[in-house]
Amino acid sequence: MRRLFAGLRDDVRMVRQARDLHGQARTPRSALAHETVRGSSSFATGWARTPAARAARRAIQDGLLKPVTWTQVRPQIEGLDHLQRLSGPVVFVANHSSHLDAPLIIGSLPRRLSSRLAVGAAADYFFDTRWQAMVTALVFNAFPIVRRGHDRRRSLAPQLLAEGWNLLLFPEGTRSEDGWMSPPRIGPAHLCIQRQVPMVPVMLRGTYAAMPRTRNWPMPGQQRVIVRYGKPLHPAEGEGARALHQRMVQSMARLWAEDDLGWYGSLRAQARGELALPTGPLEPVGDGTPALVQPGSWRRVWAASRPLPARSKHLQVWRRGS
Repeated sequence: MRRLFAGLRDDVRMVRQARDLHGQARTPRSALAHETVRGSSSFATGWARTPAARAARRAIQDGLLKPVTWTQVRPQIEGLDHLQRLSGPVVFVANHSSHLDAPLIIGSLPRRLSSRLAVGAAADYFFDTRWQAMVTALVFNAFPIVRRGHDRRRSLAPQLLAEGWNLLLFPEGTRSEDGWMSPPRIGPAHLCIQRQVPMVPVMLRGTYAAMPRTRNWPMPGQQRVIVRYGKPLHPAEGEGARALHQRMVQSMARLWAEDDLGWYGSLRAQARGELALPTGPLEPVGDGTPALVQPGSWRRVWAASRPLPARSKHLQVWRRGS
């Protein structure tokens, strides 16, 4: 009887807080007034890195997460040779346009790196309710990152690196609304400079077309997706965060262009200073100069959803021998 009344009390409290009986907010986040996130950043995730939780996570990732992901899309993994000499800790930074991104990276990494990988996840999204926070922490070894407010300084990332964990961070801060990149934040570069650890840029292509932001399950048809790892970027002596951040941006731009220009063509374009992050298609304006198509428009979504360009097998062989 006591449990019954306690449950009813909790249900009444959730309804008074404008939440449904599952703990989810009934009002869309876009309609809520801005408020500083409280409590989410302090959600304890240390239990997810205990031996028992690590064993459970490995079973879930190997037995469920990777098989399901690999049957819903056709992954093409490139650049793993760049990771052969890495032992950790290391910070992986990737573009972010789909919920497929983290499973693809986790499933494609060598076990020596993925077994000690922690994923930065938005505190106000994945740690919004306790059950969701527990699932996210267990399956992905996720830790909360506060995207707004003063609690952003209380990140667990430095501590995890000090304990020997590898990190997966998405410097854009959120998934792309239309498949194109937003300016990445400098936080990962500051972290790598502070802890003197290497940064590995990762570029994913095709994940937006396979599972855009509006869907909770991948599109039918096993879309082709690419996970491409770049060369590790080691902080140079006396290098600042801005310089390392710029090197990261250039590396991600080259990794993206490799599908369109080929491996050698992307290298030459980078040397000429012609590459930039993929921020979306351009169109001529009144005076004929190209301007960026308005973010969120159907043209940007259409351009981001086109099939990936086919690549020559000869380019793949040439790259492996380089």
